[in-house]
Amino acid sequence: MSLSAAVRRPVLIDLLARPSDRTRAFALDAALVVTGATLVALLAQVEVPLWPVPVTGQTLGVVIAGAALGARRGAAALVTYLLAGLAGLPVFAGFSGTIAAVMKPSFGFILGFIVAAFVAGWFAERAWDRRPLRAFVGFAAASVIPFLFGIPYMAFILNTVGGGSFGIGEILSFGLWPFIVGGLIKAAIAALVIPTAWAGVRAADRSKDA
Repeated sequence: MSLSAAVRRPVLIDLLARPSDRTRAFALDAALVVTGATLVALLAQVEVPLWPVPVTGQTLGVVIAGAALGARRGAAALVTYLLAGLAGLPVFAGFSGTIAAVMKPSFGFILGFIVAAFVAGWFAERAWDRRPLRAFVGFAAASVIPFLFGIPYMAFILNTVGGGSFGIGEILSFGLWPFIVGGLIKAAIAALVIPTAWAGVRAADRSKDA
């Protein structure tokens, strides 16, 4: 990878919103973080109930928020989402939200969303989000992150806290295999949405210059 590719580049929202001073920039960043958290909360309600972890649209929201906002704002959006749910707002799947969510087998995936948003933003800051194929690779990589957190956490809750005796094969059948195809589809959707948005921004800028 060249040195220029390693330098942070503007993400999508940097071109759509250009505040004129620091105060406005801070207010805009706060609004964007809340918007990203809201997007994930809405997509969390797109749910296919499974035990012990449902299939939801959250990962799509996580990747889009991270790519559009950048690594730091994307991660901040997911921290906001996490704290809102723990505070009791109905932002988790099934319009749920409670501090007791930490005892659910699915909670580790929510922790992983924070890192996943950062990773999606990291790729976007290196311009991987501007063409569908590279965007898909970066977003698919980001989509793996929640499983690295979620599967061990799920095993801990089911076996250590819950007193179960589920083996690794059963844990993977609960927390990994049902999600692979859906995860690839969501990464592909994000890899179409974000580059298409970039193309729209470029076209709008060209029309202004014409």
